[in-house]
Amino acid sequence: MIEFPPLKNDLILRAARGEKTERAPVWIMRQAGRYLPEFRKEREKHDFFTICRTPKLATLITLQPINRYDGLLDAAIIFSDILVIPQALGLIVEMVPNKGPHFPSPLETPADIDTKLNKNVDVYKELGYVFDALTMTRQALEGRVPLLGFIGAPWTLMAYMIEGGGSNNFSKAKTWLFKYPEESKRLLQIITDVAVDFLIGQIKAGAQMVQVFESWGGELSPHDFKTFSLPYISQIADRVKNKFKDDGLIPVPMTIFCKGSWYALESLSDIGYDTISLDWTIDPAYAKSVTKGKVTLQGNMDPCMLYGGDEAIRSTVKTMLEAFGTHEKYIVNLGHGILPTVDPEATRVFLETVHSVGLDLNKNR
Repeated sequence: MIEFPPLKNDLILRAARGEKTERAPVWIMRQAGRYLPEFRKEREKHDFFTICRTPKLATLITLQPINRYDGLLDAAIIFSDILVIPQALGLIVEMVPNKGPHFPSPLETPADIDTKLNKNVDVYKELGYVFDALTMTRQALEGRVPLLGFIGAPWTLMAYMIEGGGSNNFSKAKTWLFKYPEESKRLLQIITDVAVDFLIGQIKAGAQMVQVFESWGGELSPHDFKTFSLPYISQIADRVKNKFKDDGLIPVPMTIFCKGSWYALESLSDIGYDTISLDWTIDPAYAKSVTKGKVTLQGNMDPCMLYGGDEAIRSTVKTMLEAFGTHEKYIVNLGHGILPTVDPEATRVFLETVHSVGLDLNKNR
């Protein structure tokens, strides 16, 4: 076992486990990266995936928001990308400026599963740089806050691997689901197996909590979600947790984020995740009623609210905290990743308000 500095702030871990907290913890999806000037300075010198593959650089970037917002964030999340799994499977992924991820040779037909993919992935060989970055970052944090790891969910990764990047309608990926359902399930299972090994490795390397991003979950109908997403994200939670239980260890908290999949909240609360992250289209009262206190909830402020000015941010945070509560089973976050053009000082207002309003509400309850 790797020795790490003692943890000084375990607020988010207690919230994820459903314990009472003195205030609601807060972190931000994509808090390390594109909106910070100190990150953009590094990007001028290094390619995106070079940063991901260089533990010293990934550590530097992960710590940037922790240092900038000293004492205001309750977690760090490792700087990486969900598309490192497709890379480990043998596909080339490029990060194109002003466009995003691009696959020069995506999967086109089911035959490509056997000709283009490495189906015997050794995650320690292919993704060891992520593990090294986690260990290095955990040491560098010196216990200030917990360190989060993450992966992309199988359907989301499959969609990227077939579409060749982002998409407006996911017609290519959905063609696979409807025309080649069994082959699609085979591909989803291949991705799932790598995802499980990758998460286990992240936790062993130092991740104290992990999140699974089903970013394109809302592109599926409820029926298709149950067929092509739910079984695989369920497997991930079950297999990762059982691995640590079998080794006599307590599993770390796990979060699932299925953007746009409001219809799946009840199912998501029953598949072994400790926390469900919500996008901004879900009403807090509805989420609480459907999940029935089985899980901790996370989210769900519209990222665009950070453009609204200080008063709008403060008002929205107060309303959100009043709706979700501040002392049990709630983690503050945005409803998706922070946008690249957000003013870092608007982020500071958001974080400071979470602290001040949360403490005030807890005093008055």
